[in-house]
Amino acid sequence: MQQFDLIIVGGGLAGASLALALRDTRLRIALVESQPPKRPDGWDARIYAISPANIEFLSRIGAWRHLDASRIAPIRAMEVFGDSGGKLGFSAYETGVPELGSILESSLMACEFWESAKRQSNLALFCPARSEAVEFRHDAAVLRLSDGTLLAAPLLVGADGRDSWVRESASLSAINTPYGEKGVVANFVTEKPHRNCAYQWFRDDGVLAYLPLPGNHISIVWSTPDAHADELCALEPGRFCERVAEAGSQTLGGLQLLTPPAAFALRLMRVPQTVAPRLALVGDAAHGIHPLSGHGINLGFQDASTLASLLSAAQPWQDIGEMRFLQRYQRARREETLLMQSTTDGLRRLFRGSSPGMRPLRNWGLTLMDGLPFIKNALARYALGGI
Repeated sequence: MQQFDLIIVGGGLAGASLALALRDTRLRIALVESQPPKRPDGWDARIYAISPANIEFLSRIGAWRHLDASRIAPIRAMEVFGDSGGKLGFSAYETGVPELGSILESSLMACEFWESAKRQSNLALFCPARSEAVEFRHDAAVLRLSDGTLLAAPLLVGADGRDSWVRESASLSAINTPYGEKGVVANFVTEKPHRNCAYQWFRDDGVLAYLPLPGNHISIVWSTPDAHADELCALEPGRFCERVAEAGSQTLGGLQLLTPPAAFALRLMRVPQTVAPRLALVGDAAHGIHPLSGHGINLGFQDASTLASLLSAAQPWQDIGEMRFLQRYQRARREETLLMQSTTDGLRRLFRGSSPGMRPLRNWGLTLMDGLPFIKNALARYALGGI
């Protein structure tokens, strides 16, 4: 049996960033992952909006400076449109920050994290590897891999995604609320320059976001009912481009498809308990939110940052897998996670409501907010600094 201080199951963005955040500690870490990340040909259709707070986190762990800057697009402004004339705009200049965030490919981060992890002296990589069984003892978590290898540590971290095997093995419940929607993603070349502005439209058929990529490129996320999502994905490329351009009011002119559309099911997932004796959950294993805010991975990075800070500050005599210690992590993350889940779910419900009186009210609210710079900038600063 191989002994460690910490076992992380899942080498995705949240799990790998946690391992990197602990690179200068005394902890001996095992990272278990089924397969290493790969870069696709061309552009990756899975895109994330990274907040300034998390850019700072990625800088602290030594990853941000190694990312290819030519594949990263800063967000200088954002425009949000209601479904009946309402409009709200944010600007980095007006908010007093260099940028509202940055857009980059998931695989760009994942591959850089993996390369850094391979060089980390206090980290042992088990890949390709599949977890087969776990036992939570009074003094350790013991993980058995499919090849019979046994790993033991005072603390095991589940970072293995929204259908977490670790969470299920520990009998931690997840409350799933399907939205009956899918997120349709694709990348395009635009006729007009986007000038590093992100756009979002609340429409009768869902929420459409244009996210700027370097050059005249954008990525889209169209959160829409299942049947409409399937219809969009079945369109021939030219017609699909036309539909996306029309839905975005021809804001960036004509569109040329870079990556074929793909769709993934959307659901709200709440995990009442994200810790148990010898166990902590991070990232999508711990929560799931609607993608209209783009905050999913930001929550995951803050999970990793918070847990890493607690582990780094722990004294050698402290038991990092003991429940009282882990409850500090759960308390630290609960408020922010619940706030983002409630906000994104509430916005979705507000703009999906069919009551005749709601449409003018919600659009009036957007426009009113746009005319109150103090409140608008306060909201922007909270989102930038808090997530």
